[in-house]
Amino acid sequence: MGSINTIFKNFQGKKIIVLGDVMVDTYIEGKVTRISPEAPVPVVNFKSRTSRLGGAANVALNLKSLGAEPIIYTIIGKDEEAEHFLKLINEAQLSARGIIQNDERITTVKTRVIGNNQQLVRVDHEKTDPISSSSEFTLINEIKDYCSKEDVAAIIFQDYNKGVLTPGLIEEIVKYANEEGIITTVDPKKENFFSYKDVTLFKPNLKELSEGTQVTIDLNEKDTFLEAVKVINKELNPKFTFVTMSEHGVYINEASKNHFIPAYPRLIADVSGAGDTVISVATLCLASGLDPKTIATLANLAGGLVCEKVGVVSIDKDELLKEAKDKI
Repeated sequence: MGSINTIFKNFQGKKIIVLGDVMVDTYIEGKVTRISPEAPVPVVNFKSRTSRLGGAANVALNLKSLGAEPIIYTIIGKDEEAEHFLKLINEAQLSARGIIQNDERITTVKTRVIGNNQQLVRVDHEKTDPISSSSEFTLINEIKDYCSKEDVAAIIFQDYNKGVLTPGLIEEIVKYANEEGIITTVDPKKENFFSYKDVTLFKPNLKELSEGTQVTIDLNEKDTFLEAVKVINKELNPKFTFVTMSEHGVYINEASKNHFIPAYPRLIADVSGAGDTVISVATLCLASGLDPKTIATLANLAGGLVCEKVGVVSIDKDELLKEAKDKI
């Protein structure tokens, strides 16, 4: 019990940069009682509208709830949605110093319409082309300046293929972090999959692993899975490859050792945002010097817990601590 308490105590005050795509997750909820006479679609009688921080901002929320000090570096628009996003940042008591506004961008908003507790449709408001070279230059210099003044424990690359993370930006920040002894962790997407060379921890999910490596994975035959991991290790040379596999649990490698950790039985309500929680916990564990198996086990617990809640939510520290004491 004492060691688990120590782990969570070590999370306190760690400065973690979250670099990547941010968004607002909006939920329109209501009740469906009939089908529209205009088209074969349900009519949702409006009940409520709520908005939450999503993407890299949700990673920051997870880090904050665990006691760390996150700072988000990203590019958003100069639009009405940006004002809403910054209001949510302020309400969450997160720092806005690394959030750069640019009138060439628009602020990403994902709007989910939910009827009778089921998601019916999602509307995305976004611009996904890469940020400009001048924005890239600004982000790189801002991050280097912050790291030169503060004791930054890790940099998380939170990639949603919305354009903030470019190959040039990734290469420059990873190179700088390695020179400065700063941990780098990655939650990748397909577009920049093989841009993250020499990072500390690379965390795809099973679908991203299969698509990125172009290996058809059958978990009944572990050789296919390990073949895909071998491609990652050869192409990217991460210190750790960490794969989330939904109901099949998680995997992490340690040099030549392979650790497969099963998922705990859960009543799954919504998997949205689970990856944000997993990368947050894994990064803090790495920054606290924990061994790979413990990192994967604790991150696996955290990801499962948030899947029991509807919508994109951050981890509850006390809930995770209780589970860790019961199950680790």
